[in-house]
This record gives sequence, C-alpha cells and structure tokens, in this order.
Amino acid sequence: MKRQLPLLIVLVVGIFAAAAFLIPHPIVRSVDEVFRNDVLRIIAAFSLVLGVGSILRHHFIKIKRKAAHWPFSYITIVALFISAIIGLLGGIDPNRPGILPTQVGGFSFHIQTLFSNIMVPLAATMFALLAFFMASAAYRAFRARNFEATLLLAAAFILMLGAVPLTRIVIPPLPDFAEWILAVPNTAAKRGIGFGVSLGIFATSLKILLGIERGWLGGGGS
Repeated sequence: MKRQLPLLIVLVVGIFAAAAFLIPHPIVRSVDEVFRNDVLRIIAAFSLVLGVGSILRHHFIKIKRKAAHWPFSYITIVALFISAIIGLLGGIDPNRPGILPTQVGGFSFHIQTLFSNIMVPLAATMFALLAFFMASAAYRAFRARNFEATLLLAAAFILMLGAVPLTRIVIPPLPDFAEWILAVPNTAAKRGIGFGVSLGIFATSLKILLGIERGWLGGGGS
C-alpha cells in the first residue's frame, strides 16, 4: 500500500492535469487553478525543506569524514544560513523592509544586495571560465574526421567569419549567408531536437503515470 497509494495519486493527478488542457469547463479550470497556485506552492515548500536538509546533511557528513575539499563545506553552510536570515528577516526589496533594519552602515540589508554583489560577479566569473572550456571543446569537436564533422567545421568557420566586421568589406555576401545558416538549417536542427526532447518527455511521463517507471519512489524500486 505504501507504493500503490503514491502511484494512484500520480496517475489521477497526471490524467487530470493533461485533461485540463483539453476540457474548457469552468469547474475543471477552477480546480486546475487551485492545483497550479495552491498545491504546487505547498509541494514547493516541502521540496525546499527537503532540499535544504539534504544539502546540510551532505556537507555535515563531508566535514565529519574530512572528504576532499571539506573546508569549502563550512563556507557553503555559513553562506546558506546568512542568505536565509537576510531573506527571511531583512526582506527581498529595499523598498519593502523586513524585521531587520534595511540599512546597516553602508550595507543595505536585503537579499537583492547579495544577488547584485555576490551572485552576479560569481556568475560572470563562471561564464568567463566557460569560454576556455568551450574553446577546448570546439577544438576537439571541429576536427574534420568525417563528413558530418567537416560540415560542422565549415559552418562554424563561416559563422565566425560572418561576425567579423572586416568580412563585410572583403566578402559582402558572407554575413548574409551566415545569418541564413542560423535562420534556416540551425532552426530546423533545433526544432528536430525539440521534437525529440518532447517525445522523450511524453514517453517518460507516460511510463511514470502507468507505474512502469518507479525510480522516483526510492529504494531503486521497479
């Protein structure tokens, strides 16, 4: 019964969520709104508690066992608690203060300050480092080992040349041709990938609804 009840709930809710897109009845729409606005918020709240607990447990175990890079776990835990305190007590907007004062010296005590002064620089640094990994991956992928790799290499070469301002003077048609590659073959390939991903999502969802895929129940159960 511990497994049958979750499977039954998933089946009923999944079928109703799919039917809500096809049945324009006011009752169905109102129940769907309740699911989207209220039930999903409750699930998100439980997921947040579960996620925070999982992160803390993982890092406490890592510190206890002194695993690789365990001192960084202290930084993660401290940053987690500081951001939680600021977000809960200091507020998320300087114009809507929370319990704590919004201004302590030169520090504006709200979560947007953390985002603007810590998260944004860290994200910029991460993307700057990704440029080197992308260059390395492009070097390995663009080797003309077969016909497909040669096409990829030629398309990338044309696109890079088309983005250079000097090319517009030396070879005027090349930038337009590069734009055509992005607009037509690239869009067709992206739509093909999108169709494949959608079919995969549909197949996986169907397997979960029918109880064929039960990995989400835990215990490695099938």
